[in-house]
Amino acid sequence: MDEVVLFNPGDSIGNFHDYHEAVQTAQIYQERHDNSGHVLVVKNEHGEPSFDIFLAEQQLTNSTEPSTKKRYTVSKKL
Repeated sequence: MDEVVLFNPGDSIGNFHDYHEAVQTAQIYQERHDNSGHVLVVKNEHGEPSFDIFLAEQQLTNSTEPSTKKRYTVSKKL
């Protein structure tokens, strides 16, 4: 089952059109930032396929957060 999460797109560490490039960049980011917690590679649910990298702690949990939030599907959790 897909895990749908909400993030503010402005908090993205990076945006990629290639899934493998996104995963590789997320792995490098995690290695360089040991204390950053979990890094997520997520897929944008609308439009052409694109993948973003976010820190798990930046996930929005309150449904009353600003309207700048977007829905993403978790592709990989590192």
